[in-house]
Amino acid sequence: MTRQRAWTTAMLGRELDILMGERQTLLKIVGATAALIASLDSRLLPPAAMVSADLVATGINTLPDETLRDALAAVHAKIEDDEPVVSN
Repeated sequence: MTRQRAWTTAMLGRELDILMGERQTLLKIVGATAALIASLDSRLLPPAAMVSADLVATGINTLPDETLRDALAAVHAKIEDDEPVVSN
């Protein structure tokens, strides 16, 4: 292996490590957010908060099931199966 190829491989490895660390952080954020949103009673939220909660819930509900499961596992949370994160 040439020196340039070895350097490139090492740099790609470091970048992959950084990205995997960022993914874990994002999974924790999404998992905690999903658990929080799922526990809210949307009837009790102020209108301005409802707009934000709906935006977050819509985004979470578009995640692939496996990603959402990974996110919930990252924070040791569970949401009932086959339920949307927020039901309005």
